[in-house]
Amino acid sequence: MNSENDPNYSPLRDVAQSPEATARYLADVQRVLLDIGKNLETLAMETRVHLRRTHLEGDRWYHARLRAMPVEKALGTVLKNLNQLTEGLERSAFKRRAHDEAVVNTMRIRKEKELERQRKRNPQQLRSASIPSQEDVRGRDSGYAGPSSIFDLGDRESA
Repeated sequence: MNSENDPNYSPLRDVAQSPEATARYLADVQRVLLDIGKNLETLAMETRVHLRRTHLEGDRWYHARLRAMPVEKALGTVLKNLNQLTEGLERSAFKRRAHDEAVVNTMRIRKEKELERQRKRNPQQLRSASIPSQEDVRGRDSGYAGPSSIFDLGDRESA
């Protein structure tokens, strides 16, 4: 039914339905953005060097620097926003996976809550079914109260 002839078809629909596919897609986008970021960092450095070397007649030593500052600030803002974007992509991939884990755990939590509600409403019925008999307890008891040697295997309840 996911045909490319379907007018409502979206290639990202399949990606959105799987947390692993979403993480892969976001990692690819992040990789591209980081490559763009490297190029922008190089551009910012080269622009800074060029603009600060551009002196006009009558300039003091700091005038070229003052003229370059707005351009440097604009490129710095772009780089900062790009870094925030890549961090946001990482966060969204983790939150997507956490969402699927929460969905999976919801049914288990609901069953536990329902059992707890039933236990509070009818404590006698559930307790009588869950309390083991004395013979079961003695058969499973292998802690400190158990026999410590072959000579202690006799009737222990006579005392």
